[in-house]
Amino acid sequence: MSATDFAYDLASDAAGLPSRIAVFADGKARRREMLGDLAGAGFRTIDGGALDALLGGPITLLGDVVLVDCPAVDAQHLAALARLDMRVAQSGARLIVSTSMEALDDVFAALEQCEPQILVTPSRAERVVAVGRVMAEIADPRVREMTEEDRLSLLRLSQQVEAIASKLDGLSGSGRFAGPHGQADTAGEGRSLPDTRAHQPSSPARLYDSQSPPLPDPRMVRRIIAGRQARARFFDGALFADPAWDMLLDLTAAHGEGQKVSVTSLCIAADVPATTALRWLGQMVETGIFRRIADETDRRRAFIALSDASIEAMSRYFAEVEVPLAQAA
Repeated sequence: MSATDFAYDLASDAAGLPSRIAVFADGKARRREMLGDLAGAGFRTIDGGALDALLGGPITLLGDVVLVDCPAVDAQHLAALARLDMRVAQSGARLIVSTSMEALDDVFAALEQCEPQILVTPSRAERVVAVGRVMAEIADPRVREMTEEDRLSLLRLSQQVEAIASKLDGLSGSGRFAGPHGQADTAGEGRSLPDTRAHQPSSPARLYDSQSPPLPDPRMVRRIIAGRQARARFFDGALFADPAWDMLLDLTAAHGEGQKVSVTSLCIAADVPATTALRWLGQMVETGIFRRIADETDRRRAFIALSDASIEAMSRYFAEVEVPLAQAA
């Protein structure tokens, strides 16, 4: 069995030219900045105009990748995103949306068809990296064929890269980075939502034939969460980063309390930078561990909940591990 190295060349369109990136953003200065950063990194770009251009008439300036800057949302912005979401899903293009933590829940709810990558307050460098990641996946479809171990390794690697980027931003002082051709660019803090199109769903937990035990009292789960968070007072919190488990615990407690959990709330519960939390959240939705649930009273919102299989798995975990430990103590 032979192995072939990954190819890192940029993706090409049917004519053999580099794939194009359409950029939409309110404000000419912001679009010029984004277009300049991408061009400096060697990407072929299209100026799509303001977000209003996505509302009327056909969406003609649609590249192989669409990059949208939408830090704040109103009814028109949400309508534009929803229309773009449908168009991108139909065309097979890839969508990257840059937004803010305040607008995250609304943006997440508006984009439900094309499985986008969402960046939260990204720096200029992080936008370019996100585009490069998507381009690499287009150029080499083999990255889509991932095992569960590959997926976890990629998430861990992404977490390490993000930590390094944060340290470099701190060392730079001025928040500037050198682009691929030596140009300097202003950078800030950034967070990203993983693109989950590259992965195929897998079963989150094996099902049992016998009746499942009940979930524990949510107060017990909250005590466990509080204990985990307390470690950061004595040690570097990064030593214990386990966003997947922290989100599972939070959703388990919320299920027992009858509470709905928003994307923003779950990112906070993960107790890691939002870039890492969102990446894990996307994977867990994709693999069926979490469920995305639309708000019945407001279609502009969506919540995250445990799947039935995950509820059963958490019930058995607590029955076999945590409850006996608590009783022994």
